[in-house]
Amino acid sequence: MKNLAKISTSIILTVALLLCLVACGTNAPKSDLWENATYTEDTTFGEGSTTLKMVVKAGEHSVTFTVNTDKDTVGAALLEHNLIEGADGLYTKVNGITADYNVDQSYWGFFVNDAYANEGMDTTKIEKDTTYKLEYTK
Repeated sequence: MKNLAKISTSIILTVALLLCLVACGTNAPKSDLWENATYTEDTTFGEGSTTLKMVVKAGEHSVTFTVNTDKDTVGAALLEHNLIEGADGLYTKVNGITADYNVDQSYWGFFVNDAYANEGMDTTKIEKDTTYKLEYTK
């Protein structure tokens, strides 16, 4: 009788462990950073005559925003669609994800064609066939 109880307990624990493993294997981003993200899939915005491609990367997950705009700069185009938040050119929230250097030494790195940008988004002109990236950095 004791052996039957041990076997039953082992089976129950094994099934519980398997259920936990299956529940953890969802398609959700693997990082808590994306918990408050506004968009978790590639998205297109606007109807303007200029197209901006912006990759937002945080942890192991990234999305690409295609922004059609009549704005001249990257910052203005992203602000137009509420994709960034901040003040005085210091954007601490991108796509709903916060990076705050004063809290945990994290920030949003700005890249143009995979090279670290020489200027901020507010002064970077949108150029054809250019990919921009904002990457959560810590």
